[in-house]
Amino acid sequence: MALQHTPSSEVVRITPLGSALPGAVTSAILKADELEVIRVVVPRGKTLPQHQVPGEITLLCIEGEADLQTPGAVQQLGPGDFVHLRGGTPHALTGRSDASLLLTISLAARTA
Repeated sequence: MALQHTPSSEVVRITPLGSALPGAVTSAILKADELEVIRVVVPRGKTLPQHQVPGEITLLCIEGEADLQTPGAVQQLGPGDFVHLRGGTPHALTGRSDASLLLTISLAARTA
């Protein structure tokens, strides 16, 4: 069964999960031709292994704390912290505490 995604022009409220965070899972919010948006949930002590995607990404920490590992750097993200990664940048994410983050991925083909 295909996941349901938000239709064009529909309002979605992205707020902290609060007490529901410990039992929450990562969920897709939107997938369009050129953009994907996902709420990523990273439990304390768990790591999303290193990977990379062709398109540029952004991460906005909604709640909790997570470590973002990129080549040569580890950055701690907390509520309100926002980061951009160029396409192809290897990265991993580890929960310092239960955390949820808003991930956007550009699916548009890069032009030279």
